[in-house]
Amino acid sequence: MKTIAVIGLGYVGLPLAVEFGKKRKVIGFEIRQSRVDELNLGHDPTLEVEDEDLKAVLVNKLSALDSGKGLYLTTKIQEIKDAEIYIVAVPTPTDKNNRPDLTPLIKASETVGKVLSDGDIVIYESTVYPGATEEDCVPVLENVSGKIMNNHFYVGYSPERINPGDKVHTLTTIKKVTSGSTPEIGKEVDALYKEIITAGTHLATSIKVAEAAKVIENSQRDINIAFVNELSKIFNLMGIDTLEVLEAAGTKWNFLPFRPGLVGGHCIGVDPFYLAQKAQEVGYHPEIILAGRRLNDSMGGYVADTVVKLMLKSGLHVKANKALMLGITFKENCPDIRNTRAIDIYHELKSYGMEVDIYDPWASAEEVQHEYGIGILNDFPEGNGYGAIILAVAHDEFKEIDIKAYKESGTIIFDAKGILPKDLVDARL
Repeated sequence: MKTIAVIGLGYVGLPLAVEFGKKRKVIGFEIRQSRVDELNLGHDPTLEVEDEDLKAVLVNKLSALDSGKGLYLTTKIQEIKDAEIYIVAVPTPTDKNNRPDLTPLIKASETVGKVLSDGDIVIYESTVYPGATEEDCVPVLENVSGKIMNNHFYVGYSPERINPGDKVHTLTTIKKVTSGSTPEIGKEVDALYKEIITAGTHLATSIKVAEAAKVIENSQRDINIAFVNELSKIFNLMGIDTLEVLEAAGTKWNFLPFRPGLVGGHCIGVDPFYLAQKAQEVGYHPEIILAGRRLNDSMGGYVADTVVKLMLKSGLHVKANKALMLGITFKENCPDIRNTRAIDIYHELKSYGMEVDIYDPWASAEEVQHEYGIGILNDFPEGNGYGAIILAVAHDEFKEIDIKAYKESGTIIFDAKGILPKDLVDARL
């Protein structure tokens, strides 16, 4: 069986490397030595892979893979040169102007190009706009290696569908879309993923079709959430509880069960910009996609503005008060802080002159400091010195807090996730 090298050991790459490592020889390549060191201790701080699963496949030297299966981790390019299948699973973020940033993808392609051999297959999992694999990545592979696609090497695309923090819909239980640069390679890529994906696979007719399928999955979800976020703004002006409206409407069999909230993370909050960028390149200005993005990006500010208005209405001096924000990760029960929109609430409240504390039992204080330049509390604060408490993330731990005591003392409670009883909050999305 062909040896696999997985390029990038984050939320996507590590689960792939571990699952394939149960059946094949796998080399996990990562540019951060600190990441390799922590994984070699048998623990994944992102919590995407269970410790026992990681320890079961790890080997401490490359030669140990001669047994036929296992996972060896490295930062050395020369140690992946004998692989025959390269799976690229690196982030595809946007820059400060929301334009696609393919830098990690290009750098990963350069790495693979340096060790590419005749007959090798390079499979991309990163979310991109339609055409990126063949128009942006393949030229890098060809230039660095001096080889030609479909002559010396081949390419596949199988978009990741990892849902961070989800212990039900995991890598193996989510149907996988596959594709290849030739019909034969498409079948080989499809057969490869069938080894680990119990939910089955779908072989797309081309790489571009697979790329487009992935990018619209999250764009569709983004637009649907934007719709209910807009409904929330409208109904709040009317004095109608949005969640009660959605509950009533949800009794119809074909009503889509989306809820209002903050839309961040490395997928839903980013992927629509990839599709929009490509649309503009071919001469079409997307209206619905970008409108949905603008509305969803406005929700953090909307929450903060609503909190301030409620405080003023209650006779509380904004500048003389502190706010406590519960949660900084981009979603519940997950340590991932990338592109979290909870940070928008923080910055908007700070713009009013308020002091803001953040408590999040899932987030790494070091990562928050590095990513956003702010500190967070290590423990839930005792006592009540807050004029407002904003539940920004629906971590299970927050459901155990005695919110009633804070409410009765006059603290403004805003539930951005709709997980608290209606009578215990002053407002919710």
